[in-house]
Parts: sequence; C-alpha cells; structure tokens
Amino acid sequence: MRYEKSCGAVIFRKADVWNVLLIRHTRGRHISFPKGHVEPGETESQTAEREILEETGVRVRVDRRFRAENRYNIRPDTQKLVVIFAALTDQEEITPQPEEIAEAFWLPVEEAAEQLTYERDRRIMRDAFEHIQKYHRA
Repeated sequence: MRYEKSCGAVIFRKADVWNVLLIRHTRGRHISFPKGHVEPGETESQTAEREILEETGVRVRVDRRFRAENRYNIRPDTQKLVVIFAALTDQEEITPQPEEIAEAFWLPVEEAAEQLTYERDRRIMRDAFEHIQKYHRA
C-alpha cells in the first residue's frame, strides 16, 4: 500500500456575514477546500499555508487548534490522508492557479455547504465553523 498526505484548510473571512473560500478543481471538477502535498521538512500547517497561497493567492492564518483528518483510497493501492485546519484571512481577492484550480469563490457559510461535493467536507466545514465562532469573534 502506498500513502499520500495533503494539508489544507477551511478558510473563513468575515464580511457582513462569515464567508468560506471554495475551489473547483480542474481535474475531477469537484468543489472542496484548497490543499496540497506535504514537502520535505514542512509541518502540516506550513503545507496548508503554502498550498493555499499557491492555489488561490490568499494569505491565511492557520488555527492549529482545529485539525480534522480525512482518509480515503485514491486508487486500490494508494491511501490518502488529508489534514484540514481552520484558517482566517481578511483578504477578499482571489487569484486561482489555472493549472489546478478551475474556479475559486467566496460564499456565505450557509450556502457553502450546498456547493461542496462531498459530505465529509460539509461535516468538516461545519465543525471548523463552530470552532471559528467559539475562538474568533469578529
């Protein structure tokens, strides 16, 4: 069995209401959160911050107190671990990386759940939002 590891975050921005940054991947076309592979010597949170910046141009503050894991097989011989943090930003402008990201957009939290492709992502987003509301009053 082979193993892959990626890290990313559910990114929140407070405007009139709390918004979440979602991306639609060029491959697979699913809607999820920015994430990517860990590079040698990086911590999980460093990977998340770097990948988010590379994929969306958005600088974030990762809150390492919230950490969710998602495991699944991407091929019969390969298991993937995705670590998702909660993160905050004040930045509204998004610059999607065209090689990987077909579209990136902000949505109010209530609407974002409807757009996410996978139920596990909806669950992680809800848990991350509860954490943000508890620890980051805006």
